[in-house]
Amino acid sequence: MTEHARPPLCAAHDPSPRKPAVSVPRGSCDTHAHVFGPGDHYPFIPHGLYTPADALPSDYTHMLDALGMERGVLVQPSVYGTDNQAMLDAMAGQPRLRGIAVVQYDVGVAEIERLHGLGVRGVRCNIVDLKFGKGALPLDQLKPLATRIKPYGWHVEFLMHVNEFADLDRQLAGFPVDVVFGHLGYVPTSQGTETAGFKGLLRLMQDGKAWVKLTAPYRLTLSEMPYPDVDAAARILVDKAADRLLWGSDWPHTFIKTRMPNDGDLFDLFTRWVPDEKMRARILVTNPQKLYDFPAT
Repeated sequence: MTEHARPPLCAAHDPSPRKPAVSVPRGSCDTHAHVFGPGDHYPFIPHGLYTPADALPSDYTHMLDALGMERGVLVQPSVYGTDNQAMLDAMAGQPRLRGIAVVQYDVGVAEIERLHGLGVRGVRCNIVDLKFGKGALPLDQLKPLATRIKPYGWHVEFLMHVNEFADLDRQLAGFPVDVVFGHLGYVPTSQGTETAGFKGLLRLMQDGKAWVKLTAPYRLTLSEMPYPDVDAAARILVDKAADRLLWGSDWPHTFIKTRMPNDGDLFDLFTRWVPDEKMRARILVTNPQKLYDFPAT
């Protein structure tokens, strides 16, 4: 795909996030967001699946402040490939932010140390866009990488549809570091919650090996806010493994197929899934503090 044949520009985020209906605990963290642009300064990879609108670091911190979030985690998006510079520049001088980078499988220890010093605390592996075969994980490449990042307390974050991996927990048995799954395991609501992959995900969480982000319900359904058919999966995760859950905005909601949500509404949806105040504090404060190496509040 040439520069002149890029996919159409994605819808921009809502610039006016409203205050949540429920107060946000001190030290809360949005564990999943991206920054993009300016587009003429940070070039996208040639064959990206989408063209994001600018979503600048100042826009992101404005959203965090509007929601009452003290901390955030930026995740490297696929359209930048392994060039993490836009994310790293956004994190510079922002101790409230951490990052999840995309790196080559053979990345050296010196680069890991450099990224760690800049606030990176994990690596992302996108299985959705980069196919390795039906139900297969590139474990021959991932395990050596995980061994190199383990001394730094990092984890591997997967973007994958867990329902496509019937033996997920067996594949990841003995994996050297914790694993994180975005978007409630990224199981379309049409698949339900009885797939072997989703059950394997629950076992990994209950065994203390996996974390799951309560993010992007709109990526699992074609229904509109409040995405009622996502409730079943969310409530199972909350009931079975709240100690291994995180919340994230998925800001700025790129490549969304339904109406652009307001981030205040998305947070209110989370509070409906997790009505217990102490459990919300665990998911918003305690769990991300541990996983992303934030100072104790």
